Amino acid sequence: MKFNGKTLWITGASSGIGKAVAIELSLKGCHLILSSRKKEDLEKVALICQKNGSTTIVVPFDLGDSESIESAAKNVLEKETNIDGLYHFGGISQRSYASETSIDVDRKIFEVNFFGTIELTKKVLPAMIKSGGGQIGVTTSIVGKFGFPYRSSYAATKHALHGFFESLRAENVSNKVLVSMIIPGRIKTNISVNALDKDGNTHNKMDEGQDKGLSAEKTARIIVKQLEKEKKEILVGGSELIMVHIRRFFPRLYYYLSTKVEPL
Repeated sequence: MKFNGKTLWITGASSGIGKAVAIELSLKGCHLILSSRKKEDLEKVALICQKNGSTTIVVPFDLGDSESIESAAKNVLEKETNIDGLYHFGGISQRSYASETSIDVDRKIFEVNFFGTIELTKKVLPAMIKSGGGQIGVTTSIVGKFGFPYRSSYAATKHALHGFFESLRAENVSNKVLVSMIIPGRIKTNISVNALDKDGNTHNKMDEGQDKGLSAEKTARIIVKQLEKEKKEILVGGSELIMVHIRRFFPRLYYYLSTKVEPL
């Protein structure tokens, strides 16, 4: 995948990994479509990307609102004949026990992380296929590979994304649609600060482990390099990534360790 001259749509582009990836991609000479709920923050990112030599348009929308997604997709597809890449970084996390979490909170996390993500993909995919293919990058998490305390619905959405997009990949090999699952570990962003608690309120705290995580900028450099190589799975983070391999190769050890992990 060569990014120079390509049209790339990035969600969650106003902060965190999405912002860092947008800025990293802008160094490649792309046309970037930048989306999140926060228009003012997106415009600041757009200015940085433009200084780096890429063109941009800002298309704010809410992943938790189907009408907002439909409007954004219609707006983009009326202007852009080709979408060469769609990179999903938008989403919301969770900090609460399953037994205490309101079902409305569970539904909200699914609406944003899963249904919003696949709805936008379904809007863009036909145009991508028609133009000869492209690349879809989907940000999940290492908890998309195994369950983790205090993350029940968040982990469930990430597992669901793996199932959906691995199926979509298999269905669209002949359409030249590439799918990369982006699997971060602990990255220093505000994802824990913005996470939902059991009642749907903002957690408003930085997790200690996350505060010591890999920077968003270094994470973005790794992700972009791996997207260029068309890697099907992109693991990025620190020593916590070992849990993915423990879960796969030593399940009994994983089951023991998962009961010993502090949730925060």
